[in-house]
Amino acid sequence: MEIRNVAIIAHVDHGKTTLVDSLLKSSHTFRDNQVVETCVMDSNAIERERGITILAKNTAIKYNDVKINILDTPGHADFGGEVERIMSMVDGVVLVVDAYEGTMPQTRFVLKKALEAGRRPIVVVNKIDKPSARPAEVLDEVLELLMDLGADDSQLDFPICYTSAINNTSSLNPDPATQQPSMANLLDLIIKHVPAPNQDVNSPLQFQPALLDYNDFVGRIGIGRIVRGTIKNGQTVSCCRTDGSVKQFKVQKLYSFFGLDRIEVAEASAGEIIAVAGLTDISVGETICPIGQEEPLPLIAVTEPTLQMTFGTNTSPFCGKDGKLVTASKIEDRLMREVQKDVSLRVERIGNAEEWVVSGRGELHFSVLIENMRREGYEFQVSRPHAILKEVDGIMCEPYEEVVVDAPSECIGSVIELLGNRKGIMKHMENTTDTQSRVIYEIPSRGLIGFNTDFMTVTKGYGIISHSFLDYRPMENMNAVKRSIGVLVSMAQGQSTAYALGQLEDRGIMFIEPGEEIYEGMIVGQSNRDLDMAVNVVKAKQQTNTRSSNKDMTVVLKRPMILTQEQCLEFINDDELVEITPNHIRLRKKILDTTERKKYDARMRDSE
Repeated sequence: MEIRNVAIIAHVDHGKTTLVDSLLKSSHTFRDNQVVETCVMDSNAIERERGITILAKNTAIKYNDVKINILDTPGHADFGGEVERIMSMVDGVVLVVDAYEGTMPQTRFVLKKALEAGRRPIVVVNKIDKPSARPAEVLDEVLELLMDLGADDSQLDFPICYTSAINNTSSLNPDPATQQPSMANLLDLIIKHVPAPNQDVNSPLQFQPALLDYNDFVGRIGIGRIVRGTIKNGQTVSCCRTDGSVKQFKVQKLYSFFGLDRIEVAEASAGEIIAVAGLTDISVGETICPIGQEEPLPLIAVTEPTLQMTFGTNTSPFCGKDGKLVTASKIEDRLMREVQKDVSLRVERIGNAEEWVVSGRGELHFSVLIENMRREGYEFQVSRPHAILKEVDGIMCEPYEEVVVDAPSECIGSVIELLGNRKGIMKHMENTTDTQSRVIYEIPSRGLIGFNTDFMTVTKGYGIISHSFLDYRPMENMNAVKRSIGVLVSMAQGQSTAYALGQLEDRGIMFIEPGEEIYEGMIVGQSNRDLDMAVNVVKAKQQTNTRSSNKDMTVVLKRPMILTQEQCLEFINDDELVEITPNHIRLRKKILDTTERKKYDARMRDSE
């Protein structure tokens, strides 16, 4: 059977996963009476809730007697490492571009990786049914981007398809009126323009995993393309490791893909995308070969982490009240399991302490891991993220990002001021419409930590920000970017009262409601001054024979500000932590005792 291997690449939210839905439907992969959810490839609950793809996933369809292996890739910069690695698995890419938004930062990033790997794009202008669609201008942007990235003549001569993935329609004409049901037009382009893989089955086996999965029964599973030869279930093979050594193992399970299913097979040949189980510590970039015929393929580069934060066991007085998985051994085991399938993540224990330095690609990368652990019943605490510094030729360097901001023109001045205060360098500015402006900046990763909250405030929630990693550059002399105002910290343990909260309302914005359990050192609000303030939120009204406790019920309080997990990570300073439990997300000081904390703060101010 003929094979085509293709990746769907795009900026976040331009419609990759919805397009894969339509391709699955158009190829009649599902039964007519089968109930299929939208964004079916986003299998993780968090992916569905946030509408993003976190991990690259592969599926396969049959169309006109051709098997098409499709890889759906993440669009967010924090998961861009997945895109880089899968280029070794495919022979062509489908670049999806929003018919209104056009090329965005992550479009540049994913396209650059595809061009470096020598892949020719098929351009899909998606969301053509939008009233604001501007397909001609968007195609000009794509062509300009390709030339800017140094595409060769064959890559510049790209086929084009216009689609509305959500409506499952496509056309080779930019006129929305010419849209036809199904994705047959795009599937025909894939078969015609994506070259068939090398199907040399007679040469010695070479298989290189580019993605990892993990299963409690068989351990790590390597997913990749067979470059040449044939592999059989039960066969004993050699694995050429990344350190140059060779290890022999027996193939326990061999899987192929079709639709949403992973199908166990007896053997697979060159050109196929498969999953291999049997070596519990198989890694990305290693090569599986026959014994005695070890010929390793070039290693696949894995993008290094740029941010790190500390995870630790929960040390608050409420430890163990919510979660069942609270011990250091349980947390360490869970973090190590995550490393098994996420090669962009690093975990290192801090000496004998019950703390781990976790390094990743960005705040969203951490946020997804934290949320998954919370839902699984873990209790732990995390620190503020920090940029990972690197010494290059004796000079301390830090990671830089390219940032693209789209915001209402009336707010763009405040955005420029925010980015300028964080050592951002403006590269471009334009008015995209009469009311919208776009600015492009290069900024240290440090400058983006905690930026989103201020950004959403100054743009009144209408701003859109995208960023992608650029490179490491010499460190800027920048003051630590931290919260400029203080917090209200509880000085007692107990249950918060409406009486106490009512008296404290003029001191700042509260994060809690009456009746919540509070402990000493817990952050209960945001101060309206630049210094922290110890407050008593559990104080009750004194009862006398002339006052009734029912009077407490007449207190009318302002609604508290409830922070999300990401907002908590952005809000905290270096002397604070976020306590994560299955049912609560609390902010706290590292030093809970009020007296000890005041002494520590005084020493720190004196040292400055």
